Amino acid sequence: MKKEIITKRLRLSEIREEDRADLIRILSEPEVGKTYMVPDMSGKETQDKLFDRYRDLSQSDDRFMYGIFLQNRLIGFIHEVYNKDGEVELGYVIDTAQKGKGYASEALAASVKELFEKGYKAVVAGAFEENPASLRVMEKCGMKPTGETEDIEYRGITHKCIYMKVEK
Repeated sequence: MKKEIITKRLRLSEIREEDRADLIRILSEPEVGKTYMVPDMSGKETQDKLFDRYRDLSQSDDRFMYGIFLQNRLIGFIHEVYNKDGEVELGYVIDTAQKGKGYASEALAASVKELFEKGYKAVVAGAFEENPASLRVMEKCGMKPTGETEDIEYRGITHKCIYMKVEK
């Protein structure tokens, strides 16, 4: 079993089969789909494939992927986007109903700490320019703008992605 990461209010751990409905609901939220690149979640086959992939990745010791739990209920997840040369990029999602309560900042800070303890030298995250809440989460965790941006086309709209980094 993968090591759990415990914070003041949260538990970061493996995604379990009993979390299927919550994860699919979170990924299907229109607000989440505006800022987290997720496929069209209207089909059951897509929902099941994505859930199975996230569950399997969260149970693998080879990938940084954790469900974010509040009082034993899945409220989001945080995961490795890439991992190269001692640097890891993270992506994260919090249930729309739980936004604005500091859970993303708490989960990201705990993840950065864990990754530094594992020997990583830097943690990167990116957010669309029109997602200032996520940029604030990164700042609260000590991340600074890298100066790197990227234009990403998602759902027919080009978004400017801003990258931030914290180094050990």
